[in-house]
Amino acid sequence: MTDGGSPAISRRGILAGGAAAVAVTQVPAVEAQTPARQAMPAKAKIAMTVNGKRRELEVDTRTTLLDALREHMHLIGTKKGCDHGQCGACTVIVDGKRINSCLSLAVMHSGDKITTIEGLGTPDKLHPMQAAFIKHDGYQCGYCTPGQICSAVAVIEEIRAGVPSHVTGDLNAKFPISNAEMRERMSGNICRCGAYSNILEAMTEVAETRA
Repeated sequence: MTDGGSPAISRRGILAGGAAAVAVTQVPAVEAQTPARQAMPAKAKIAMTVNGKRRELEVDTRTTLLDALREHMHLIGTKKGCDHGQCGACTVIVDGKRINSCLSLAVMHSGDKITTIEGLGTPDKLHPMQAAFIKHDGYQCGYCTPGQICSAVAVIEEIRAGVPSHVTGDLNAKFPISNAEMRERMSGNICRCGAYSNILEAMTEVAETRA
């Protein structure tokens, strides 16, 4: 006690009290850092026509079309490259239009008609574009080739249908297609091996044959 009757406050008491206060205030902070229990991901049943066959499956709603094709349907010809829509290795044809399947959710395509590299041709009966790629050595490592071929097939059809180039806005592209037109339309498909000139030769042959 002090002379005035108040309890004496020691340095040890202050330190002990401060430590206890810190411990008490830290408990909610630790609890706040504990991750909340996450809800199970939602799933959906979808049906689509892939390479001429109806396919039904149940997928996590976050599943990309690319993963649905590769992991659920085991169509591994479609490749996962950058997984960010920058390389074109995952290109497939959906209702006649080429898309990057890594950027699109599978649930968005229920009811659609999808063509992958496996659906373009068979070893015994190649698609003309596949045969042209082989003839003109339009590949080296081959990783980007499925996407290149799917995109090349769609490009020919785009021009036949009068679909304008997204850069040049050319509504009057005709066969034979100029190298500049093909290069621009194929610019979303990257070949790290640099087989671009051979790819253009393959596309030119197919375009002239179908003109």
